[in-house]
Amino acid sequence: MTEGELKAAVEAIIYAADEPATVEQMAAATGATVEQIEGIVRELVASYASDERGIEIRPVAGGYRFYTKPHCHEAVRAFIRNQKPPVRLSMAALETLAVIAYRQPITLPEIQEIRGVNSAGVVQTLLEKRLIAPAGRKRVIGRPILYRTTKEFLLRFGLNSLDELPSLKEFEELARAALGTQENEGIGAEISSTVPDEEDAQTGSNPGVSQMVPPQEGN
Repeated sequence: MTEGELKAAVEAIIYAADEPATVEQMAAATGATVEQIEGIVRELVASYASDERGIEIRPVAGGYRFYTKPHCHEAVRAFIRNQKPPVRLSMAALETLAVIAYRQPITLPEIQEIRGVNSAGVVQTLLEKRLIAPAGRKRVIGRPILYRTTKEFLLRFGLNSLDELPSLKEFEELARAALGTQENEGIGAEISSTVPDEEDAQTGSNPGVSQMVPPQEGN
């Protein structure tokens, strides 16, 4: 396979993959070395960086995936509005997801202590939507199940890792754009009231993430 053919193959794999394609997966599929794939991915990322391009290749959840550019989001939203609906969360589910995201791994009793209400139902909803998953059991009396966010959570919010978790204010904006929350007002205040010590959370700004559109648009 020539260098040009290899570059084309890597581009095609990233475009066609249902999940973010890792360099190891692409190397195995093409017979190239990891170093070769890393170099090609860097070239592809740079080639899509121009504002004249409507899509870009972004690292997410340990791999690479195509996304629409921020300046094209309004046009894309208008196009997909009547296509596949976004995942919708109630206020209670969104609050619970925020608690888990910023305090993971965390048990159901701990979630309920923070929220002050029974959260078993919304935790089950988040499990069914694959936004959270069990993460073992806590070594205390009763050994309650620990919960953490999933790769699906990273994909929905356009995050490469949990290190990129935004501030709670930005989380509110992300939830509206990526998850289609049913309530449009007061979400940030509710989340902040359920997650203590906001300053302990990751507060780094990530403009590329805060303006994301749900991942399915990339293909």
